[in-house]
Amino acid sequence: MSSPSPAVSQAKQALGARLRAIREAAGLTGRDLAARAGWHSSKVSRIEHGRQLPSEADITAWCFHCGASEQAADLVASLRTIDEMYVEWRRLQRTGLQRLQKAAIPLYERTSYLRIYEPSLVPGLFQTREYALALMQAVVAFRGIPDDSAQAVEARLHRQAIFHAGGRRCAVIVEEAALRARIGGVETMAGQLGHLLAAASRSNVSLGVIPALGDRVMWPTNGFWIFDEERVLVETLSAELTITPPQEIALYAKAFAELAQLAVYGAAARTLITAAIAALDT
Repeated sequence: MSSPSPAVSQAKQALGARLRAIREAAGLTGRDLAARAGWHSSKVSRIEHGRQLPSEADITAWCFHCGASEQAADLVASLRTIDEMYVEWRRLQRTGLQRLQKAAIPLYERTSYLRIYEPSLVPGLFQTREYALALMQAVVAFRGIPDDSAQAVEARLHRQAIFHAGGRRCAVIVEEAALRARIGGVETMAGQLGHLLAAASRSNVSLGVIPALGDRVMWPTNGFWIFDEERVLVETLSAELTITPPQEIALYAKAFAELAQLAVYGAAARTLITAAIAALDT
């Protein structure tokens, strides 16, 4: 498994460090443990340094040979968390996009406070039907997957309705570039930006826009969604990361707070949105 983000690499290294501590506490060298488990002599080193992710069977054997079988269950749970952090888009989308949209519904149902940062697109919770369809059709074409974009859009709109009807709160920050990226053409963008203006007036929504011009103390990064304090989802070109360790969630919360300081709100945010609408005619 390649690691597309520091979060995944750090989690692998942390698991390796815990396993190394168990081996050292047992008084075994890496070569000793490899011989007992019937592994190549370099396998222990690769796991301990985070260069190879162990299997559940590897962890069970490691703990058994180190006389620490009682720790195996906790370590396996950590391994499963790492597995969840990196999920290849092609595996998620192999049958199209609808299944991916529906799979997230339970997470939205149990979330009371959602923080969203998007650098280049209007977030899915605030997309119009036309904008979402244009975006999903582009994804289908790029990835060469079955085209169920129309059904996926309906699932996305259903997800929107569930979240917005539940009295939940949402703080969303977008870069000004997200207002200017023309998805689906002028008419689609005009409708989308008008819809975003309306969404910003909701009492349970805080919308901030980071102006393109101005000094920054926090750089643009991949889009991320923070669901309460439960998990963070990060979308990259090749993968969706699910981040659950509390210290990692805190890091994203800190980044969100820094980005929020750069954003403008209220009338100033509406001015940037209306300016983007006016620019559609140029």
